[in-house]
Amino acid sequence: MNANGDTDIVKSDPGNRLPEAPTEHHVLLVDDDAELRQLVAKFLRANGLRVTTVRSAPETRHALSSIPIDLIILDLMLPGTSGLDLCREIRRTSMVPIIMLTAKADEADRIVGLEIGADDYVTKPFSPRELLARLNAVLRRIGGDTGARTRTAVREYKFQGWLLDTLKRELTNPEGILVDLSTGEYDLLLAFVEQPQKVLSREHLLDAARNRIATGFDRSIDVQISRLRRKIAPGDDDHAMIKTVRGAGYMFLPTVTWS
Repeated sequence: MNANGDTDIVKSDPGNRLPEAPTEHHVLLVDDDAELRQLVAKFLRANGLRVTTVRSAPETRHALSSIPIDLIILDLMLPGTSGLDLCREIRRTSMVPIIMLTAKADEADRIVGLEIGADDYVTKPFSPRELLARLNAVLRRIGGDTGARTRTAVREYKFQGWLLDTLKRELTNPEGILVDLSTGEYDLLLAFVEQPQKVLSREHLLDAARNRIATGFDRSIDVQISRLRRKIAPGDDDHAMIKTVRGAGYMFLPTVTWS
């Protein structure tokens, strides 16, 4: 943190007027810095974007195979597989737009990133407003080119006869009856169906539910998940859809399809 309360990789920006953000675009943020992920994801969500955050190449591969992504923000310095190698790998099968993040000011790194297929780059420290402006510019360039996306936008998720309609924000049970969800419960369920059969931490779920970051004494996420469990599998502990993974978080067990 610096004197202004900002991380040393995200510049302070006193301006109040933000660039116009596109709507209904889904961004994948790949960075192993938890604080940066939190700050950038919060800013982008506040400006009309859906954001999924991951920490590494394996998590990136899982996300790209599981959910529709319109743009990737990819850190150059990742543990294991580097951002450059991951960019090369993605480009073999997808033209999804990629913006590279790098703490290096060296021109060679920027040139290599662009040569292997990145659409733009942002050097740390950066202003979130600058990142959003560059993101908007890249999305405007691809415009209606649906071939640049990994998939078209998802409207409906289906699991075990249930249907989650993301346009209407409605959940329908296998009998065709609407199930009332609070805003927090809907956001939690959406986070689960976007990444099924993957352990999601309490911090990730609290962030997805637009709640405060968890502390060692914060069990609010457990209460919300208990309420969600009762609504999607009432009184059926043997067939619970949401599994508790001790010391790690929660996992959504059903197979999920989308359309």
